[in-house]
Amino acid sequence: MLHNTSASCLLGSHKAQEQQETSMRAKLKTDFGPHSQTRFENRGIRHKCPSRVVVGFGEPVTVSCEAARPVRVLGWESTISASHTQQDLSIQWKVDSLIDWIEEPICYGVFFTAPRQCEEKLNLVLYKTPDRVSIRPVNHTGPMVEGKEYQLLCEVQNVAPVQYLNLRWYRGQSEVYNHSFADLTSSSPVQVSSILVVTPTRAENGAQYRCVAELELGPEGPQPPPTVASEPLNASVYFPPTFLSPEPEVLELTLGAEISLNCTATGNPAPVYSWQSSHLTQERTEDEAVLTFSSLVPGTYICTASNALGKKSKQFIVKAKTKGV
Repeated sequence: MLHNTSASCLLGSHKAQEQQETSMRAKLKTDFGPHSQTRFENRGIRHKCPSRVVVGFGEPVTVSCEAARPVRVLGWESTISASHTQQDLSIQWKVDSLIDWIEEPICYGVFFTAPRQCEEKLNLVLYKTPDRVSIRPVNHTGPMVEGKEYQLLCEVQNVAPVQYLNLRWYRGQSEVYNHSFADLTSSSPVQVSSILVVTPTRAENGAQYRCVAELELGPEGPQPPPTVASEPLNASVYFPPTFLSPEPEVLELTLGAEISLNCTATGNPAPVYSWQSSHLTQERTEDEAVLTFSSLVPGTYICTASNALGKKSKQFIVKAKTKGV
């Protein structure tokens, strides 16, 4: 949606006691639609008043310059829509679709009395939200491994002015890094990037990373600030097997009752299980974390959980229940 931005500036007032030095007053009214208005007033002596207008790329803008006293000529000096008047005390600089990144309009006046000349340069901020924000790993494909260091790259295409850009990195709903570009000064669209260094843990398996580009254009700009977000990057983190209960387990056999050996482990990729014992007729290599027996010979049973990153073993010591207990 296009917003019509309008502003006005008072030019050419002065005080005799200041030895005919120029004193200018600017009253700026910026309209970003029916629900958001910003007004401020500044006074200055011997310098141009800091009128500031923020306009979206391709949007219309209108700025009125008004003379505070009778004037010979009042006009706008500009590469586009330059104009002047010798009759009125106000004149508009109006552009239906602002797309000039180096536009610096100046309102000037030539007066009948001293100071005879006065001018004010409009602080014009033309902004453009990014065409695209994307995120990807640097020099890596596939899952990440727990404990290793990786870099994630966020790329922002065609944003301006870059000095007002903040890149916010998120893991899930938590902000983990904020990158500002305040040291850059380009007024036309540029491409910039930011790198996030991560050392993932197993707790971050399945977490989503995203990058949000935010243009913080000040109180004269749109509120809330315009943002463009990347698509989320889903993190897959590989880690070796870990048992929920790693210590050896001692179990008692009860005649006629089933007995279960639970060797459940967590790991990514999912662990594969194997069982060993001198009492098993052969090694069990099925992907079974829990073995249930209706009858079992007392002894030691060893379960091994393994995946591509390692393996862990656990002992089960099965004892016959003592009579009379």
